[in-house]
Amino acid sequence: MRLSRLFQPRNPLFWLMIAFNLLSSVLAWVLRTWPLTTAASLVVGLFALANALAGIVLALRLMRMPDGES
Repeated sequence: MRLSRLFQPRNPLFWLMIAFNLLSSVLAWVLRTWPLTTAASLVVGLFALANALAGIVLALRLMRMPDGES
């Protein structure tokens, strides 16, 4: 697996990975800056973790993808 395989701007999975990672960053920022109730913090935290995990799964999939496949 090569890290350079991540940058594939013509592949929709690349943009989905970027979106998941940006969304998890925004959710983590919300957790740190907004005064949320405990239940809201748990929900936002779970969404942030799920988005981060989805981004990692897509990154691994992109790195393992053979050349020429989208």
